[in-house]
Amino acid sequence: MNNTSTSKFLSLILRHKPEEIGLTLDPNGWAGIDELINLASIKGTQLSRAQIETIVAESDKQRFAISADGTKIRANQGHSVDIALGLIPKTPPEQLFHGTATRFLDSIRGSGLHSASRQHVHLSSDRVTAEKVGSRHGKPVILIVESGQMARDGHVFYLSENGVWLTDSVPAKYLG
Repeated sequence: MNNTSTSKFLSLILRHKPEEIGLTLDPNGWAGIDELINLASIKGTQLSRAQIETIVAESDKQRFAISADGTKIRANQGHSVDIALGLIPKTPPEQLFHGTATRFLDSIRGSGLHSASRQHVHLSSDRVTAEKVGSRHGKPVILIVESGQMARDGHVFYLSENGVWLTDSVPAKYLG
């Protein structure tokens, strides 16, 4: 399995469907690396510790983290399974960005941004990243989120380990 396929597999298992290989995530989303490798192998997916470490170290999106003791791995954000990432609320910059496809724009303008099947709405601190995200879903459009005003109005923001800003939702009135 190449690194791209392995990264997609890890995203599926660590963010959405750990049960597909019989894996149980702890309440903070961590899984033992050895257990992950063994269970994946039983289900026909070959992983190695070296390959996992390479993906974690070299991923430009920094989707995963390895624990300080090197025994566990977790996804940094994007979970549809219920976990507590242990994130601490942070004050966001005045503006953040959200990349989406033009076909979703009318719905978003009407009801805002919602986490859907994920735990949080994902926001970028720069337009370039937001455009990359939006282009994965079709013709991209970049929405400006008035995050500073949202925070002053009581909305909570978190900054994940890989620099993605997270919040529960973004009401339409904060979208520019």
